[in-house]
Amino acid sequence: MSTTETLKRKIATALELQSVVKTMKSLAAVSIRQYEKAVASLAQYNRTLEMGMQILLYKHPESLIGIKPTPTRRLAVVIFGSDQGMCGQFNEKIAEFILEQLNNLSLSTNNIMLVTVGLRIKDRLESAGQPCELCYTVPSSIVGITPIVQEIVLTLETWRTERQIERIMVFANRPLSNSSYSPHQQQLFPLNLHWLQQLKQKPWSTRSLPTHTMSQEQLAAALFRQHFFVSLYRACAESLASENASRLASMQIAEKNISERLNQLQTEFHHQRQTAITEELLDIVSGFVTLTSR
Repeated sequence: MSTTETLKRKIATALELQSVVKTMKSLAAVSIRQYEKAVASLAQYNRTLEMGMQILLYKHPESLIGIKPTPTRRLAVVIFGSDQGMCGQFNEKIAEFILEQLNNLSLSTNNIMLVTVGLRIKDRLESAGQPCELCYTVPSSIVGITPIVQEIVLTLETWRTERQIERIMVFANRPLSNSSYSPHQQQLFPLNLHWLQQLKQKPWSTRSLPTHTMSQEQLAAALFRQHFFVSLYRACAESLASENASRLASMQIAEKNISERLNQLQTEFHHQRQTAITEELLDIVSGFVTLTSR
């Protein structure tokens, strides 16, 4: 049985852990809100991108609809995970989802080029037999998302032309609420034909017909870069929001466990303290009785 001094130290440690967990919960909740705002801010940017595609589709629909990649069966995959721990099954869920989807494609590992954002997801994929060509550190704030996404966009453009990539996919966890998320995939290239046809048939918002001054090749290339950028930025921000949602859920469980353990320690401490007081009182009474009986 632990002594009262040992119990005091255990109680102090539990209180310190409880304070750390509460701080991490607060930081996770604040981070979730920040990344949700970042995703919401892309709405107008994405609308501008769609308008640019509408302009090109009105004038030169073959620039987007007619693009067909070389049938090489080569696939580029961008994956968003985490660098830090204490986020539950965050990396395990997305890794399991990715491996299942890649196995369904029946492609050799030589034809699959992986770009990971997060060392932990990289380790899990490589341990499952999927080597990664590039790995980036997960941005620690909203400001850090843009430079990483820009580097990935340049890499994908280079691979698409030099390595004749037939298809580009992105995998990331997407938040469902402040404490839940689910794996999600999106095809970046080639563009969804049905979506392009719907966009082409969509009426223009004003009576003035759209036009452009740059060449259709330059406009198409710029729109592709922006499409990659917006999609990857959204996936990164959603992944970070999901990571913090997972961390928030883990901290809530940890806080509950610490509270239960703290209650047990305090109950045991009070019991031992009361027992010690009772024993001291009995010793005093026994001594008094001994002295008065003489």
